[in-house]
Amino acid sequence: MHEIKRAEREEREAAMLAPEATLSAETRGRAHPEDPDEYRTAFERDRDRIIYSKAFRRLKHKTQVFLNPEGDHYVTRLTHTVHVNQVGRAMAVSLGLNEALTEAICLAHDVGHSPFGHTGEDALTPYVEGEWLHSAQGVRVLSVLEPLNLTWEVIDGVRAHSWKVDPPPNTPEGELCRFADRIAYLTHDVSDAIRAGVLTFSDLPMEARRRFGDSSRAWIASMITAVVQNSAKEGGVSMDDPTLEVMHDLRDFMFDRVYLRSDAEDQKDRAIKVIQDLTDWFAHHPGEVPDSYKVDEADDLTRAIDYVSGMTDRFALATHDHLFRPTLF
Repeated sequence: MHEIKRAEREEREAAMLAPEATLSAETRGRAHPEDPDEYRTAFERDRDRIIYSKAFRRLKHKTQVFLNPEGDHYVTRLTHTVHVNQVGRAMAVSLGLNEALTEAICLAHDVGHSPFGHTGEDALTPYVEGEWLHSAQGVRVLSVLEPLNLTWEVIDGVRAHSWKVDPPPNTPEGELCRFADRIAYLTHDVSDAIRAGVLTFSDLPMEARRRFGDSSRAWIASMITAVVQNSAKEGGVSMDDPTLEVMHDLRDFMFDRVYLRSDAEDQKDRAIKVIQDLTDWFAHHPGEVPDSYKVDEADDLTRAIDYVSGMTDRFALATHDHLFRPTLF
């Protein structure tokens, strides 16, 4: 064994990675300059900071799809993040892109998520101009609320990991996170829906079953392969049009049959009420917002949104119960 220091690893990146890869030594830097680490590249350093952050730890008690599911095997926001990370890394290695940068973006991509999944975005949108997006809140978490002084490339990847955000990521590694996120949630959300009895495998679109296979493992492998092969062919991160169309059709099916199903409306309405009740209460009681959320330039409503959006599902429910449960005596 011998020491392999950062400079040597940066040289290896330059020699071994694809021409399109983002090199650690060529990062656009951090908002606040720092001396480089002796052993880790800039993106490896970011990855480690994200894993040890409070925002990352909170993901273990945040909902992916099913609110407060009974059972130990449903996907949470944290396990989803681990899946996204695995898919992203697999594609990065196969394409000669920067694995550490891909991993940092994938690990951080959902730290801005509110309680109760995407329902939280619906609940918080009325309080802001335009649309409240967990991707933008993720940037705020990492840059303002729990400032980790991450590199520009990681922050950019978090900003644009959602397909609805424009402009798209500026790095191919950020583009990989977009695909990894969608591949991960489509495959594990199907498994959870089947586990919950909402779907059977035979309910799934025939073309998706034909193209992707008959198990979650086969689906993930098929989608990863489609991205890797088409990206290598086209010279940019992409999926071939026929496979992409099937994936989009599967996503539409999941929205219709799972995400927006009628029997989930009561849960959604309750989740929205909890988030909005809490936001209103803390906006009118600014002294009750913890000091860590009291950013100097933020007004009382923004501080309330920062605090409530950072809550886990269970903490939001417990806080709501404490504040709004009727007292008999």
